[in-house]
Amino acid sequence: MTQRVILATGNESKVKEIRAIFDDFALELLPQTAFGLESPEETGRTFVENALQKAVFAATQLGVSAIADDSGIAVDALNGRPGVWSARYAGQGATDDQNVDRLLYELRHVPDEKRTACFHCAAVFVHSGDDKRAVIAEAIWRGKILRERRGIGGFGYDPVFYDVGSMKTGAEMSREEKNIVSHRGKAFKRLRDLMEDATVWI
Repeated sequence: MTQRVILATGNESKVKEIRAIFDDFALELLPQTAFGLESPEETGRTFVENALQKAVFAATQLGVSAIADDSGIAVDALNGRPGVWSARYAGQGATDDQNVDRLLYELRHVPDEKRTACFHCAAVFVHSGDDKRAVIAEAIWRGKILRERRGIGGFGYDPVFYDVGSMKTGAEMSREEKNIVSHRGKAFKRLRDLMEDATVWI
């Protein structure tokens, strides 16, 4: 039997990535925007806290199980910034391009060998708004920040995030390639594996 689960996001690119990972799972994954629901203000100090806020809010408002994630990029030369503020690094309501522009500007004098960074992702599942047994999975993706954009795919900081192993940016990868190596792909695969435990559905 297929179970309806809300994806607590309005990001269409993220929805496609997550749906691909759960493709063989008996879930009907629906974005919260299909119900006119927007995410709450993110006030957490960690990716896990923010992901839980979004999942609990969606589950409470819509009365069904919910999945959410919070992710961002931490740049070593910037002491881990932008971190949990990645989506609003250039200000509240900033576009992806504005956030990338700010990042490239702040790193303009940083030499190539010191432009290391990693993406973080925390993915969570809650059975209901008052679920005390939230399923949590985390993962990271290491790479470096280029000096200019490359590629037309992906979203967020993908065009300037270079994966050394594949020698591609996140924006140059296919969705399948990215889901294998990315922080979000690995975190949601771990979440999927944890959810296969039957106790999650009791």
